[in-house]
Amino acid sequence: MSLAALALGLSLEALIGEPARWHPLVGFGALADLVERRLNTPHAGVLRGALAWALLILPGVALGVLLHLTLGWVGDGLALWFALGAKSLYQHVKAIETPLLDGDLPSARRAVSRIVSRDCTRLDDSAVSKAALESLLENGSDAVVASLFWFAVAGAPGVIAHRLCNTLDAMWGYRTPRFMLFGRWAARADDLLNYLPARLTAVVYALCGSTRTALRAWRRQAPTWDSPNAGPVMASGAGALQLTLGGTARYHGKDESRPPLGYGAAPQPGDLHRGIALYGRSLALLVILLAAWELLP
Repeated sequence: MSLAALALGLSLEALIGEPARWHPLVGFGALADLVERRLNTPHAGVLRGALAWALLILPGVALGVLLHLTLGWVGDGLALWFALGAKSLYQHVKAIETPLLDGDLPSARRAVSRIVSRDCTRLDDSAVSKAALESLLENGSDAVVASLFWFAVAGAPGVIAHRLCNTLDAMWGYRTPRFMLFGRWAARADDLLNYLPARLTAVVYALCGSTRTALRAWRRQAPTWDSPNAGPVMASGAGALQLTLGGTARYHGKDESRPPLGYGAAPQPGDLHRGIALYGRSLALLVILLAAWELLP
């Protein structure tokens, strides 16, 4: 990683954000759908899923290496811009907050349904706020902190590999009959790549909010969560905001009872502003830490 590449990637992200047309991840998602339809046959197992994963990920890593070798820090910066979802995540949550504060619950439900996989049709304003905050905290780790982490570790190849792996997990990493075996490799690879970034995110959330409450929630509540990475991230974030997240949510037609995370009241529409502020402070602190690390002799 170089400071020039970091500055280029962050500047493009701030000024442009995700491309409105011809986004590379849209094309990658379409290709992943095609590969999955061809290889995920009724008798496909974990090895078939691993093969599909490799067919999609390895060319992306090769592209990252090519960008780094041919364009140097410019290629690394372009790869970081491709991978970061910082501005897009902010815009998605603001699109939920605005109608919520205006009392337009149907529009808020439609907006939150674009970033979560749970059933949003019957959510009240508190449940919409909770879903939005949970998505903000978790995606702040997956789409922002983890991308910056792997960019710092391995430049363009690292950040592209992580972003594509995370995308495949979002598409295939479900415990449904269709993906229970085929998507297992994608889910485990994403867990591995996000293990350290998730804990870095939890630390940053704690430092940028109610530190003592965040650390207590992380220590006591994260182990109760099914996901080894979402647990620390969301427990720390909920504690930092002094709110309670988790609880029952409906996925794929079934109610799932999830352990509570954090301490305090249930989220309300006004708490989305506090969540966005925590997200912004955390991103700023992480960028400062990365820049300081790069400047060390």
